[in-house]
Amino acid sequence: MKIKNDRRYALLTATSMGVRLTPADRQPMHAGGLMQLQVTSAESNVVSVASFLGMPVKVLSKFVKGSPISRLIKDNLASRHIDVEGPEVEQGGPWGYRHQFNLADSGYGLRGPRVQNDRAGEVGRTLSAEDFDLERIFGEEGVGVVHLSGLIAAMSPETATFCLEVARAAKRHGTRISFDLNHRASFWEGREEELRGVFHEIASISDILVGNEEDFQLCLDIPGPEAGGRDLAGKMNSFREMIQTVQKKFPHVSVYATTLREVVSANLHLWGALVSANGQWHTAEPREIPVLDRIGGGDGFVGGLLYGLLKGWEPEKCLQFGWASGALAVTMLTDYGQPADEDQIWSIWAGNARVLR
Repeated sequence: MKIKNDRRYALLTATSMGVRLTPADRQPMHAGGLMQLQVTSAESNVVSVASFLGMPVKVLSKFVKGSPISRLIKDNLASRHIDVEGPEVEQGGPWGYRHQFNLADSGYGLRGPRVQNDRAGEVGRTLSAEDFDLERIFGEEGVGVVHLSGLIAAMSPETATFCLEVARAAKRHGTRISFDLNHRASFWEGREEELRGVFHEIASISDILVGNEEDFQLCLDIPGPEAGGRDLAGKMNSFREMIQTVQKKFPHVSVYATTLREVVSANLHLWGALVSANGQWHTAEPREIPVLDRIGGGDGFVGGLLYGLLKGWEPEKCLQFGWASGALAVTMLTDYGQPADEDQIWSIWAGNARVLR
C-alpha cells in the first residue's frame, strides 16, 4: 500500500478527549485513596507512537471553553508533539458540557481491572464536520493516513455523520483511511441499523481495517463462529477464515489486522497479532508480556502498525513493530506508549531487556 509522503501531516485522527482517574499502587477504585489523573482517548493513544518518533501528527477534537480539564488536555497533547485543532464551546453552567471521565483501576494478580466510563454531557458527542475546514485539512495541508475509530462514530448521530464526512473528504484527496471498528454494545443499543450503514460506508472506502472477530461480525454483519470457548490458535484460524469473507465484501481494503490476548493474570498476558496484506498472512505468535496497566495495548499495536506503513516497511515488519509498540504501552502508566526511539521498540520485539548504557 503506497502512502503519499508529501503531506503536512503523516497521521491525523478525530477523537473526543477525556481524563482517566486511576488509584495508586494498583488498588481497586472502590477502595478510594490517592488517584492519578491523566489525559486519555483511544485515538490519541494510537497516533502517539508516530508523534513520539518524530512524525507530524494532528488531532481533531472539541473542547469546553475555560475548563481546566480542557487546558490539561491541550497541554498534554502538546507535550506529545501533537498538533490539535477544534472549537471551544461554552460550558453552559454546571449541568452543561464537559470532558468524559474514565474511572479505571489497573487490577493486580487474579483481581482483574475494572473500568467505568462517565460520559454524561460529553462535549465530543457534538463533533460535526461544520467544526472544521475539511477541504483545507485534506486538500491544502494534506494527510498521509487518517485514523478513524468506531468508538467515535458510534457516540452519537452527530459523530456518526462527522466520521462519514471526514472519511469522504480523505477519500477525495487521496488520503489513506484506517478504520478500527471498536464495537461497544452500549453505544449501539437501539441504533443497530443506523450504525451498520455508517460503518459499511466507512469500511467500503477504507484501506486498513482493524478489529477482532466480534467487531467484524457485529459492526459489518459478517458471518462467523461464536467467539467463546477457543484457544488463541483457534481464534487465529477462525479470524483468517472470516477475513476471506470480508475481503469479498470490501475489496478496496488492502490491510486487515487484529490482536490476540490471553489473560494469565492482570500482570501477565499472552500477546499476539495477525496482519493480512496483499493476500498474504503475517503472524506474531502469542508470547508472554508483563503488564503494568493493560489499557492502551491495542491502541499501541495499531499505532505501531500505522507507523510502519507510513515508513513504507514490508507488512511483516509493520506487524512486528505494532506488536512491540503494544507491548511497550502496557508497561507504562499512561494509556499511550512513549517510545524513546525505534530501537527501543525493536529491542522489545527481540526480547532484549538488557540495560542500555
